[in-house]
Amino acid sequence: MAKFDAKSFNEKAFGKYMSAIPNVKLNKLRESRAIVGDARLRDTFVNNSQTGTVYAVLPFFGLLSGTPQNYDGVDNVTPDKTDTFEQGVFTYGRMNGWTEADFSYDVTGGTDFMANVRSQINDYWNSVDQDVILAILKGVFGMKDTGTGDIKKSNAAFVEAHTYDIAQAGAEHTDDTMKMDATTLNSAIQKACGDNKQKFKLVYCHSAVATNLENLKLLAYLKYTDAQGIERDLEMGTWNGRLVIIDDSLPTKVVEAVAEDTGKGIKAQDAYTEYTTYILGEGAIGFEDVGAKVPYEMVRDAKTRGGEDTLISRKRHAVSVSGVSYLKADQKTNSPTNTELGNGKNWSLVASDTKTIEHKAVPIARIISRG
Repeated sequence: MAKFDAKSFNEKAFGKYMSAIPNVKLNKLRESRAIVGDARLRDTFVNNSQTGTVYAVLPFFGLLSGTPQNYDGVDNVTPDKTDTFEQGVFTYGRMNGWTEADFSYDVTGGTDFMANVRSQINDYWNSVDQDVILAILKGVFGMKDTGTGDIKKSNAAFVEAHTYDIAQAGAEHTDDTMKMDATTLNSAIQKACGDNKQKFKLVYCHSAVATNLENLKLLAYLKYTDAQGIERDLEMGTWNGRLVIIDDSLPTKVVEAVAEDTGKGIKAQDAYTEYTTYILGEGAIGFEDVGAKVPYEMVRDAKTRGGEDTLISRKRHAVSVSGVSYLKADQKTNSPTNTELGNGKNWSLVASDTKTIEHKAVPIARIISRG
């Protein structure tokens, strides 16, 4: 793959070229076991076991339960039935295009231009997929008013139990109890899932939170060696053995200062920023590349700037969220936007007609803090 040239471009060869080097960040996410492959998604959207190719409702089987009966050689066994729920899963597609001038050259030297193009495209799509995951998590924690009756109550109970808020809104000043410390993570995951807390493997946090953890010597950064043998930061870390992804697009809320007004009984309050941190457990998100019809192509515009080649890239993924159903209640096209994914109306705990799964079975939690 020597040239950025529409005339000599071979889309199949370029696709193989793009997958010829490991995607270090994606591999690390998969190693955490929080982002996993889901054979149901591949069977549904690639092998087309259902007629729909963009959205599907799949059976979600409940855990075995019931009171054990006495095995005494006299009494007969009365079998229990396992509840079967339904889970909505979906695909999303994204695309973009770039001209040769959009790609920067590797100033360290020793790397050919197209290898640098490959690296930058991989980084770009990693960022896009990460934004999709964050939009999904926003939507999941926005579902407290979704549904009616017991389903609505269960969704609200999930949001409350899986949120660990130490920001102490309304406090006069910010102190260390409102920021992450060595006990925060353990307390948050215990509140969410009780004795299943060890399932949590992955943390998404803002750089301000990461810096605080680093200053407390709780966070260690990961490095990798590139193709030229140069050691580089991976922009990932570990905290209590859990992988940490640092991303400043995580939710923040700036709270303005409040001036004291003794006549109205209003106390002074310092300005501060609230940060949301997400924690994911094993199998929290099922993620499958289901392929675009034409993943890569190059087109030439002879009229623009004396002739310009544009590389177009398309991606299509299928997603499931453990214990949570995508309802597609407010989605305008076949591919949901990040805004639609972040809409709580589109999410609910996996349910039958009137009953949801137990919220403790969902390995997703969040922490709200001041740093």
